[in-house]
Amino acid sequence: MKALLDTHTFLWWITDDPQLSSKARQIISDTENTIYLSAASGWEMAIKARLGKIKLPENLSEFLFEQMSANAIRELPVKMNHALHVYTLPIHHRDPFDRLLISQSQLEILPLITMDRLFSKYKVSVLW
Repeated sequence: MKALLDTHTFLWWITDDPQLSSKARQIISDTENTIYLSAASGWEMAIKARLGKIKLPENLSEFLFEQMSANAIRELPVKMNHALHVYTLPIHHRDPFDRLLISQSQLEILPLITMDRLFSKYKVSVLW
């Protein structure tokens, strides 16, 4: 199985947060699965860390790439078609980062691992 992590899912995974569902833990930990983290999530973490909304190490780039490598998580780049596909999405969700993840999920045919209930209003497979 291939799947795309929502930003909070990635953060909860690397911090072993109890809010992460057992199903999400099982999917992410299964070495047979290919797990992706979007560059949009990196962008979101960078902005939120700079604004003080989340606490992450000072060298964010090094930290993220180390965590991705240690957890066998692959990078999903943001392509122009991902960005433009956002235009076609209904406005159920106003968060621009989440809308881009939804777009990537649809175009790359990747289920999203997220607890965000608004994602299910879109034509995407949500795992939680």
